[in-house]
Amino acid sequence: MKIAFYAPLKSPEHPVPSGDRLMARQLLQALTLAGHRVEVVSQLRAYSALPDVPPDHEADAAAERHRIATDWETAGPPDLWFCYHPYYKAPDRLGPPLCRDFNMPYVTAECSYSHRRNIGGWAVSQALVRDGVRQAAVNICLTERDRRGLEDAVPEARLAGLPPFIDATPFLATDPRPEAGHLVTVAMMRSGDKLSSYSALAAALSRLLDEDWSLSLIGDGPEREAIGALFSHIPAGRLRFHGQLKPAEIAAVFSSASLYVWPGHGEAYGLAYLEAQAAGLPVIAEAVAGVPEVVVHERTGLLTAPSDPQAYAEAIRTLLRDTERRKTYAEAARQFVAGKHSLASATKRLDTILRSVVKE
Repeated sequence: MKIAFYAPLKSPEHPVPSGDRLMARQLLQALTLAGHRVEVVSQLRAYSALPDVPPDHEADAAAERHRIATDWETAGPPDLWFCYHPYYKAPDRLGPPLCRDFNMPYVTAECSYSHRRNIGGWAVSQALVRDGVRQAAVNICLTERDRRGLEDAVPEARLAGLPPFIDATPFLATDPRPEAGHLVTVAMMRSGDKLSSYSALAAALSRLLDEDWSLSLIGDGPEREAIGALFSHIPAGRLRFHGQLKPAEIAAVFSSASLYVWPGHGEAYGLAYLEAQAAGLPVIAEAVAGVPEVVVHERTGLLTAPSDPQAYAEAIRTLLRDTERRKTYAEAARQFVAGKHSLASATKRLDTILRSVVKE
């Protein structure tokens, strides 16, 4: 199939790394591996940080729709439009009208909807998301949380499940040599949920200064200085700030670690959890947002109650002291990702879903 791919929040070619950019790239990889011809059809970013949507958004979208339609009238339209991650801050203003004009299937992946976001200008964006869900030949849900939200908003929506996935190759290829007490975390250093998680992690580790551990922090961003301050009460010899690393470099750090620690505030699911588990690292996280979709409590790691730094600290202490339990979780974590959350399994599942909505 010829597929037009669009990500209104952030293009897969955007220069700033993030989890949503990584998932967009992995979806492109899976679609290509399945034998489809995929084109990132637009770089137009539809993101609005505030409820008052900028007035030029619709004008920009209209111009972009005209450009795409003109191209298709010459070269021919694709077989379907694939929109990744439309939601209230970044609705798809391009795909639905183009699909109606060219009589082609509209598909969403990781679309989300919550009634509590119907405020101000976002109510207009929410309506666009809801209409897109209703129009879609299929809405591919990566989490049960998103599935429930779409079912509640549009009971007649056509839904299909696709577990979050990664290209686990560089992580599965590493030979784990865990160093006792070596903790690691990977996250952008920015405000909001990321800063909140770093704060929770620092609060928990401050309760564990009687244990023998060190922490590798991988990531960078505008809140680097503020995050350094959060950990300032922890002896510097226990911390190593690596900055931003490439996947192969992250895999190398993972190979010497024994536990992956990240509370996960606001995570849609968290691809770094899957990468860590593929490398043989049990995860310690909070049971918040979409984290339970990718970490199995007491099988691939431990999940603690939200906003309870003492419980989080005790979970870390448990696996620092119980080597055999940590090893059991480590092996289960690798198997978990290699099976249910691998690129190969996602490629097959995604191809099956799309072929069900496009009649050749």
